[in-house]
Amino acid sequence: MLFAPQSVESEIEKDRRSLFYTMYLLTFAGLLGITITGDAFNLFVFLEISSLSTYVLVSLGKSKRAMTAAFRYLILGTVGATFYVIGVGLMYQMTGTLNIADLGERLPAVAETRTILIALAFLTIGIGLKAGLFPLHIWLPNAYCFAPSVVTSFLAATATKVAIYALLRVYFTVFGIKTIESLPVSELLLAMGLIAIVLMSTVAIYQNDAKRLLAYSSIAQIGYMVIGVSMLTVNGLTATTIHLFNHALMKAVLFLALAAIFYRINSVNIKDMAGLGKAMPFSMAAFLIGGLSLIGVPLTVGFVSKWYLILAALENGWWPVAILILFSSLLAVIYIWKIIEVTYLTTRPKEAPEVTEVSLQMLIPIWALVCANIYFGIDTDLTVSVAESIAQALVGGKP
Repeated sequence: MLFAPQSVESEIEKDRRSLFYTMYLLTFAGLLGITITGDAFNLFVFLEISSLSTYVLVSLGKSKRAMTAAFRYLILGTVGATFYVIGVGLMYQMTGTLNIADLGERLPAVAETRTILIALAFLTIGIGLKAGLFPLHIWLPNAYCFAPSVVTSFLAATATKVAIYALLRVYFTVFGIKTIESLPVSELLLAMGLIAIVLMSTVAIYQNDAKRLLAYSSIAQIGYMVIGVSMLTVNGLTATTIHLFNHALMKAVLFLALAAIFYRINSVNIKDMAGLGKAMPFSMAAFLIGGLSLIGVPLTVGFVSKWYLILAALENGWWPVAILILFSSLLAVIYIWKIIEVTYLTTRPKEAPEVTEVSLQMLIPIWALVCANIYFGIDTDLTVSVAESIAQALVGGKP
């Protein structure tokens, strides 16, 4: 929000700006509600509050295609919410409670019934749609691409992460580790995660729009988190939780830097960004550091995430998975380099209008996040200790 005023002024019509701030606060309230609530049905209510206001936020984009993107998001989001609430209804039918703690105690007794298995499937699909999990991600690239730049930054840093949090609560707090282990959930999530990190990173390489490129990258990053969940171990969940936090930091930097670029040149097409390394040195330096973090270069938060994920894979004996994680990081080098090459190693066309750096009001929030990317990449005591304690609580001490 420190970054938002100037960006909103340039991208959203005057009579709709109040709508932006209202919907932003409503989305924020809904996301906070999802993380706080202890009731499975209230989780659905807050999911809908955040989703409905998000549809409006996406539709505020300059392009006419923003409305189409918002409508597609609305349709798929409604399907996801319906799947989730059906799953909750089936659990209520079998246990007579909606309280998450009570569900955790009562579900094991009926865990092997067909009703509960169907409930788990419905919940997985419903939350997977909200998280942008492959192959339920169809809404995400257009929503990120055509939404106002500040909205894209906000959603990339928060909305999909909260959905992963909801998935963790449903799997490990409600159903419990023993129930999840007895079902083919691990294999399914692993397959979806591996396809996402390789396929979506490959698709990102061929994008000419920087926001769309980072949108496909986000789907791949969700894949990393899901791979950690699929391991069903403390180390795997530690990696997922760390990456959940770290990815929010790195994607917020990248999308806010793109928002600053859009503010100046009214485009995020990679060809139009030629020579911006010299014209907008601070914004592009922030993008470069965010890109290095996304790749997983040491001394950044991205390295910490991938280090723990690879360690967890090796401890499980999953050598091919560790290799694919490294391979997908190399793909990230390619698509980030596409942007860096154009901005730093090409000159700005003579006919292009002169570009200057954005104001301090926009640079300070970007660089605060850049500093967080580096600080939490060097001093990992806080993030790792918190993530490990969360993983221990979720798995119940399983090594």
